[in-house]
Amino acid sequence: MPTNLASGAEYDTVGQKRWVWPGLALPGIVWLVLLFLVPFYAIFAVAMGQIDPLLQRPTPEWNPFYWDPTVFGEVLAGLFGGQLGVIALRTIAYVAIASLICLIVGYPVAYFVSRKAGKWRWLWLILILAPFWINYLMRMMAWVNLLSPDGQVNRWLETLFGITSPPNWLAGIPLVVILGLVYGYIPFFILPLFAALDRIDDATLEAARDLGAGNAQTFWRVTLPLSKNGVLGGLVIIMLPMFGDYYTPNLLSGAPSTRMLGNTIDQFINQTTSQGAVGAALTIVLMIFVAGLMFYYLRAINRAAEEARR
Repeated sequence: MPTNLASGAEYDTVGQKRWVWPGLALPGIVWLVLLFLVPFYAIFAVAMGQIDPLLQRPTPEWNPFYWDPTVFGEVLAGLFGGQLGVIALRTIAYVAIASLICLIVGYPVAYFVSRKAGKWRWLWLILILAPFWINYLMRMMAWVNLLSPDGQVNRWLETLFGITSPPNWLAGIPLVVILGLVYGYIPFFILPLFAALDRIDDATLEAARDLGAGNAQTFWRVTLPLSKNGVLGGLVIIMLPMFGDYYTPNLLSGAPSTRMLGNTIDQFINQTTSQGAVGAALTIVLMIFVAGLMFYYLRAINRAAEEARR
């Protein structure tokens, strides 16, 4: 490396000008900021605005000095003691159960493909990626056809078990909605976990066995801790969209007893024109809650990085 590059303040340690990578990243950063901050500010303007007395539609207030937090306060009160609170707790329960099922089902799959699949790994990866080739809505519609009263599932129940009155799976059964969430999002959990497991050095596992650890001890004390960041990353990737999901409950149930926060926001904004401000306020609350989960994930990743450097 030339001495003038190594000593110059305008170059980094590898001889590149310091502004090269920030400059290349700047257009993407500006694009993402605009796509996030502008819509986010618009949601705040609607949530803190007024209701047009003539048209009965929410009127955005773009000047923050004139924001009215009345609707936002009503939404918070509803979350801690009203029907919105019941829906919020139901959403948290559905997402927690679906995420747990994804963990129980997805971890063995990711472990097998990354550590045991051998030369057939590429085939298993194709099978995991195959759902991405089909639109999510089309995949859910396929389940609607399978679970309909005259669908294939009920036909199997009648043929194999002699059940003459099979249940109506699409009539508000919570388990159907939860399994629909699992089916829709489990590939997003497996892929980052596969990447984390695949990065574990075989020499580390062999060293554990050389020290007397059996297969079970090696997994619990070496593999599982080293894959913790992959587990957390996969859970964050699937939990964030699950909290805002509204089409899965709509398609696989549609009943008020399985309504989630995403369905409620959709109803307030698109179906009830006078309640747009309530939907916007509920969107802000949901974003704050999801941001808390993301903050926990980033903190855990940062703590793991600091421990690795010690």
